[in-house]
Amino acid sequence: MARIENLNLSQRVTNELGQAIIGGHYTSESGLPTEAKLCEEYGISRTAIREAVKMLAAKGLISSRPRQGILVEPAANWNLYDTSVLKWMLASSPSLLILKEFLQMRLAVEPEAAALAAKFGSDDAIDRIELALDVMQQAVGDPDVSLHDADLAFHTSILYASNNRFFYQLRDFISTALNVTIQHTTPAKGNDQSVVDDHAKIYQAIRNRQSDQVKSMMTDLIEEAIVVIEAKIKQQA
Repeated sequence: MARIENLNLSQRVTNELGQAIIGGHYTSESGLPTEAKLCEEYGISRTAIREAVKMLAAKGLISSRPRQGILVEPAANWNLYDTSVLKWMLASSPSLLILKEFLQMRLAVEPEAAALAAKFGSDDAIDRIELALDVMQQAVGDPDVSLHDADLAFHTSILYASNNRFFYQLRDFISTALNVTIQHTTPAKGNDQSVVDDHAKIYQAIRNRQSDQVKSMMTDLIEEAIVVIEAKIKQQA
């Protein structure tokens, strides 16, 4: 294993070990190497290793107990709302199955968030949704403008406009998984303009304070994405 140098040593060890755990290199049966072994492998101090261990423990990936060493926790105990954990999972082989679960979670959150945005969103908050939509439209004809980033901004702006702090707290989690989901679902639409058109309808319904309509629209948008992911899962089977 290559030695790790320069700044943020603990974070870099955390990232490498986290990916190794989620990728199955280290399991509940095998556990992690001892602190001494990790120090030797990475060529860094025990203090840096211990900090990495604390970070991984906070993410639910491992636990450390006296006389038992560093234990790898079952997947059921991992903190899926931690954006690092989610990134590592999405980078692993069963990412499409994870994306399907993520879309199912979105189905429980985003239609209601959109409906709340239509009911309670301030004009300024709805303006933020419009701004993201405008950038999406610009991206259709300008390769230097990112449709991908604007799409993320559109969805997180709806969470903000919902005026629900719990929904808005999910913005980093949703952005992280959307970052991967869009790569699978956008090409299935056939062209970028159709993607923008679908989002424009959602924005207009929010602007017009049509809470029931926008809830249905957002549901349809996410269910369509689920169909695409399920088809890709079948292709891999």
